[in-house]
Amino acid sequence: MSKKVSVIGSGFSSISAACYLAKEGYEVHVYEKNDQLGGRARQYVRDGFKFDMGPTWYWMPDVFERFFNDFGRTTSDYYELEKLGPAYRVYFGEDDYVDIDDSIEQIRETFEKIEKNSARSLDRFMERARKNYDIAIKDLVYRPGVSPFELITKDTVFELPQFVTTIHDVVKKGFKNERLRQILEFPVLFLGAKPSMTPAFYSFMNHADFGLGTWYPKGGMKSVIDGMVQMAQELGVNFHRNASIDEIQVDESHKVNGIRIDKEILPVDLLVSGADYQHTESLLPISNRGYSQKFWDKKVMAPSSLLFYVGFDKKLKNVLHHTLFFDVSFDEHAKAIYDDPSWPEEPLFYASFPSITDADVAPEGKEAAIFLIPLATDLEDNSELREKYFKIIIERMEKLTGQELFSSVIFKESYCVNDFKKDYNSFKGNAYGMANTLLQTAFLRPKLKSKKVKNLYFTGQLTVPGPGVPPSLISGKLVSDLLNDEN
Repeated sequence: MSKKVSVIGSGFSSISAACYLAKEGYEVHVYEKNDQLGGRARQYVRDGFKFDMGPTWYWMPDVFERFFNDFGRTTSDYYELEKLGPAYRVYFGEDDYVDIDDSIEQIRETFEKIEKNSARSLDRFMERARKNYDIAIKDLVYRPGVSPFELITKDTVFELPQFVTTIHDVVKKGFKNERLRQILEFPVLFLGAKPSMTPAFYSFMNHADFGLGTWYPKGGMKSVIDGMVQMAQELGVNFHRNASIDEIQVDESHKVNGIRIDKEILPVDLLVSGADYQHTESLLPISNRGYSQKFWDKKVMAPSSLLFYVGFDKKLKNVLHHTLFFDVSFDEHAKAIYDDPSWPEEPLFYASFPSITDADVAPEGKEAAIFLIPLATDLEDNSELREKYFKIIIERMEKLTGQELFSSVIFKESYCVNDFKKDYNSFKGNAYGMANTLLQTAFLRPKLKSKKVKNLYFTGQLTVPGPGVPPSLISGKLVSDLLNDEN
């Protein structure tokens, strides 16, 4: 009789782990707290509009393809991809924006127009980024973070300087124009830390951006989750919704043996948690927790976010599917997130308009919009603050794009720190897990395996390899491999 594996949560890492474990012959049950599967990649539907509630960027298509290939499938078996061209627009002021096209040749031309000889600098930067991508994504991130020696390979031994200098330093040295610098520093924000805190080795994110391009799965990121769930069910995985875990039980030999859902105790052979790591350990007796509250409080968390899901009664102009608004100080906003946690006086923000690409996510003639303001974790969160910042960003967007917007808002729904805590038990309301800083990389991150409880494992963006959707897919593979090797 096959062993049963219980998986907490149904985000990307949890479903990934469930698929790999089912493939190995385990009986797998996934328990999701909410009524929708997908974790942060849920969907909000209202009045004919559809919004991705969490991730909206589809980068590193090779990682997704590798995931489905591991099961003899391809992404096209489950969803349709479209490469966006241009990939995105960055606003720096009124009538001042830069479009990032879908080929490196076009991007070189854009850089050269802004700063003479910058195309040559970009070539050197991108060659390094590509090599880093080959080292990292094709090798290092598929290691379980058990030992520092995992980082020492014939390829990385010569790259040590890239781990002691930062992306910010490298970009500043190679480019004079501030707009170009911000564009090149933007991709590492997906890792949850300031460019000045992120090792230069992580320039592989620039290869993900300029080299591999920005893609859109028809129907949004929810279609990716739906495809993964379908494949998981084909593999025999069982999903249970509205199943919040209230307690993890451990026997006298320090072995996990049960989970409590409401008042029912379910026996467990092996347990994998893709839920928030800190929250999962809070379900254990204190003596069985691998990391103290003091440990978590010292960690650099990736930001939280204030999001708005907005329906407009008209098609918008002067915006692309992905549009970034960098018309205020990047450094000042970063200080409000990492140095002096507070609501930013002048926030940068990001907007996604998926209905520009996909007619199925909004009624005809209307626009679906998702707005995101990165925030420090654990901030005060109330309706007055949310309303204040909605007004700030819409007024700025009106000015920058030259159109009236307030009167065209059919509805808006907000999502912020308190919602991340309530819906995902997210530590301090973080949106992206733990930042990938130098001291929070690889073997320095919380472990895939519990340090104190036998048969308890973890996956997701607070463990290895780190934040983001592709790393979460990889994390699911890593934990399943580790569990399978030990059982």
